[in-house]
Amino acid sequence: MMIKRMILVVLLFAGFAVKAQHNPNDQINSDNWDVVGGVDFKIVKDTEMQAIFSPEIKKYANKPFELEGYIVPIKDGMKQTKFMLSTLPINQCFYCGKNGVPIMVLVEMTEPIKFTYKTVTIKGTLKLNSGNAMDNPPIALIAAKII
Repeated sequence: MMIKRMILVVLLFAGFAVKAQHNPNDQINSDNWDVVGGVDFKIVKDTEMQAIFSPEIKKYANKPFELEGYIVPIKDGMKQTKFMLSTLPINQCFYCGKNGVPIMVLVEMTEPIKFTYKTVTIKGTLKLNSGNAMDNPPIALIAAKII
């Protein structure tokens, strides 16, 4: 499954910084991304990793939440209904940030949106998945709409 592979790659490289260039002006910084970024991971066994959610993010669970970011498609196509949202554009290095790979949030839209290399602002219900983070993204915005 494509989502599993993408999550695995992101998690495997989390914490490793590769010396490559990206435009720091493209990095999205916001209070809401800081909330999302407060998630840590605990390796349970070789095939299992669990998210440890901060008290701050738990306050927003199952409530409306807004994020500005870049679309990282999971499937080909110009219309996207399910994708990852990132603080860096897809055409830049995901491994060259200050803290390694930026966290990404799974987005499930109520209606398809057109893929763009520009930022989009999405609002949906914040869901936290405490299951195996190698199988499912730990953070999702569901029933999301572009604003």
